[in-house]
Amino acid sequence: MNITCYPAALSGTVAAIPSKSDVHRKLICTALSQNGGILPLHTPYCDDIAATVRCLTALGASFSETEAGMQITPVTRQPEALLDCGESGSTLRFLLPVAMCVCDHIHVTGAGRLPVRPISTLTDAMSAHGIQFHQTTLPLTAEGTLTGGTYEIAGNISSQFLSGLLMALPLCDSDSEIRLTTPLQSSAYVDMTLDTLRLFGADIQTETVSGLMRYHIKGKQKLYFPDSIQVDGDWSNAAFWLTAGALQDESTVGVSGLFADSIQGDKEITAILARSGAKITHTPSGTIVSCGTMSEFDANMEKIPDLLPILAVRAALSSGICHFTHAERLRLKESDRLASVAAMLRALGGKVEEYPDGLCVCGGQLSGGTVDAQNDHRLVMAAAIAALRCAEPVTILGAEAVNKSYPSFFADYAALGGKYTEST
Repeated sequence: MNITCYPAALSGTVAAIPSKSDVHRKLICTALSQNGGILPLHTPYCDDIAATVRCLTALGASFSETEAGMQITPVTRQPEALLDCGESGSTLRFLLPVAMCVCDHIHVTGAGRLPVRPISTLTDAMSAHGIQFHQTTLPLTAEGTLTGGTYEIAGNISSQFLSGLLMALPLCDSDSEIRLTTPLQSSAYVDMTLDTLRLFGADIQTETVSGLMRYHIKGKQKLYFPDSIQVDGDWSNAAFWLTAGALQDESTVGVSGLFADSIQGDKEITAILARSGAKITHTPSGTIVSCGTMSEFDANMEKIPDLLPILAVRAALSSGICHFTHAERLRLKESDRLASVAAMLRALGGKVEEYPDGLCVCGGQLSGGTVDAQNDHRLVMAAAIAALRCAEPVTILGAEAVNKSYPSFFADYAALGGKYTEST
């Protein structure tokens, strides 16, 4: 599917979609709980969440839609299971260790770039603790039962490896300790995992030794669905709308359902936009952004990598030169996101220099053109927002990639005043 977006002004308020990061964790913890429960989540949901539901179903959980949300019946131990992770890195990295606590034998598949995204840090750690892998890249087969003990893993490859182990190890028969061998990146995502596990009653203690984190996890724990639970609004995807408000002179864009006290690192979007001259208003019902000035800014992407595509659009329309640093892990996303964002900006008439770990974006004006989304949902949304300020239309090739995280994006785009046409 190709979509052509036209210069336009967005105005109004859109409801935040459920946080994909939050939903993954709460789905898994509910499915691992003793009692199950109703998660306030309704269909349709994005492709990545569908992948986690599909894999948990293969592990013996069941899901049904109710008026209050998704009723989840916990997993039951399976002799074997086929886990189709689609293109979801979170599903793969979270459920690989979890599955080996509740299943004897698994076969795991994936699509898109997922088979080439690195998982050796995780498979090596699991291989040292009771799991036999017949391959170390997708498709892979694994058998055995994950055991407790001491785990040593790097913290600078993917926080999802650590999160997956944190969700799995409380189920093991013996106590465990995870020792990071390098400083942790994307720490907010691990904090989200710990908060969710503790909400379900898990006992996990942390300490810092010589500047590196350690996690102490008791074995034979039982998780319980809490008396009260909510799903966080998604700051990562709200960032596209908030940035749209920061690009327009005479209109404002708001997003409702965002929690100002959210642990999501991507709520940093408001601070960055404010630093670049935007006007930010927080209200009890949501966050509102208007343009203000279009000043240059710099951003360290180490803890907020998913914000780079849309911030690069803001940078390309700024009044100066903007630098994005500590972004090397973006080369391992749905696309090589440093290269693909640079290609997007150039295709739209922008000026950008690409470095091994970042980008330098020169501000000015974007002309419009054709963007290859490279099967990357965040490129689709960034290009659509860029079109608002382009001199000519923007055609996005492969726009269906947006379904990975935000299937209703273009419906919300149109509701706010965006103009687009669709072709095949």
